[in-house]
Amino acid sequence: MSFPHLSSIGRLVEGIVSLGNTEWLEFCISLPPTEPLGRAIEIGQEFMAFSRAYPVAFSWLTTLTLEYHDFGHSGITDLIRTCGRLRHLKLRVCRLLDLHSTLKIDVSCSQLQELEFIGFGCTRIKLVSVPKLRQVECYRWLFKNTPVRFGYVPELRGLVLSSKAKAWQEPFALSECLSTSTVARNLSKLTLCFGYQMIWIQPESPKQLVVMFRNLTSVRLFRIISECDLSWTLFILEAAPALQDMTLSRHSCVKTPEKSAEKTNVVWEPSKDLKHLNLKVLQIYGCEDEDKVRNYIRLVMERAVGLFIIQLYGESPCMYCDATNLERSDAEKTSRRWIKEQLTYGSSSSVEIIIC
Repeated sequence: MSFPHLSSIGRLVEGIVSLGNTEWLEFCISLPPTEPLGRAIEIGQEFMAFSRAYPVAFSWLTTLTLEYHDFGHSGITDLIRTCGRLRHLKLRVCRLLDLHSTLKIDVSCSQLQELEFIGFGCTRIKLVSVPKLRQVECYRWLFKNTPVRFGYVPELRGLVLSSKAKAWQEPFALSECLSTSTVARNLSKLTLCFGYQMIWIQPESPKQLVVMFRNLTSVRLFRIISECDLSWTLFILEAAPALQDMTLSRHSCVKTPEKSAEKTNVVWEPSKDLKHLNLKVLQIYGCEDEDKVRNYIRLVMERAVGLFIIQLYGESPCMYCDATNLERSDAEKTSRRWIKEQLTYGSSSSVEIIIC
């Protein structure tokens, strides 16, 4: 890609949007990963020059996807301000020129609603002020601990954090992301994916989270290692009184990536007086006849007094372990039936347990 090539695109787009009635305009620009590293810097500079040269075209942009671009300290904030109608921004395998600096996004007048980061290179992402932001997804971060910190994001509804922990990374508390000083209090959906490696969340007192989790209705905790106890997940249940459904998936992958953090158990003792009124559905994937699974389900049944359905599934698909075949095996289904019999025998609970 060259600047003259971008210029022809810019002129074409400006000609189209000048006609009016443009509702949706998307740019997706990618640098092949086989290109030399210096090209990412060059491409990033060209793209920023492109955005400044054709402000009319960028003012109509609604979705922007950039791959393998390098940015200066304020480049991304400047880009968002240039794109007055931008609602969706996806940055994949991009980075700051200074990898030891923090990406700060402070765009109080922007229309931005969705941010996606995949493998973004910097020390931390800080969303200082993005008032209309509704969804944030952060994948494969290389930071030591907290991947993203939220400032003024009053419309935030969904948060996805997904990564395989590296040896130099440490568990962090969710309150470090969503501190009580923020206005991220409308969060309704939370997804955490651990990639079958170390659990990078540190359980904490529900008092630290109850303000941010008061409207949380759906939680998904994916790819938990089978060796890990599950009772730690109840710190989220205790901090989220409006929670209605919770999904867990567990599995021990046969492949451990190089430089992965050590897989360790997570210990947490829920409050003895915990009684949750609104949880209706509990789903567990990778459900096996183990003490930790049975004890966990019993614990949830005791504490979630409004629980209506428990759905037990086999292994989720895994490209390394061929878990799909395990899911279909008669032996595994028999194991789940045995769990159901143990949980329902002599029980007065009205919870319906479904074998899937």
